[in-house]
Amino acid sequence: MEAIAQEAEVAVPTVYANFRSKTGIVAEILDTARFGDDYQQAVREAMAEERPRERLQYAARIARRIYESESSVRDLLRGAGAVAPRLARHDEERECLRYEMQQHLIEGLALSKELRAGLDVQQARDLLWAFTSRDFYRMLVRERGWTPHDYQEWLAKTLLGTLVDQG
Repeated sequence: MEAIAQEAEVAVPTVYANFRSKTGIVAEILDTARFGDDYQQAVREAMAEERPRERLQYAARIARRIYESESSVRDLLRGAGAVAPRLARHDEERECLRYEMQQHLIEGLALSKELRAGLDVQQARDLLWAFTSRDFYRMLVRERGWTPHDYQEWLAKTLLGTLVDQG
């Protein structure tokens, strides 16, 4: 904490006041990596798109940007939740927020009558949340060697094929 305060040219209590703990600093680093300028731009573009089917494809692009940008930080923190329960809770809160933010997208598909027949809004939302999870990105890109572009293309096609009525 002393080194951070010195680098920022502030007093140590100021660092604690802003971040509360070392774990708070790590959480802030993760959030900055995940939700930086690229993410904000992708969200603005998605929100500007009025057609639900096309907006769904932005979910793949946004997922790629988040997971690609956090990759370097995530390697350092793998398993950190076991050592820092507050960091694990922070990740859980972010997952809940991600789930909540996806509601509008699914409701748009349902309102436009584009939601795949046989799927209700809850099931569709659960599938969107699962397919856009960090785990799929990690398994395909990090462990199986897919490019981030290949992941994004697969995810967009999978979301359309799973959630959108093709008729």
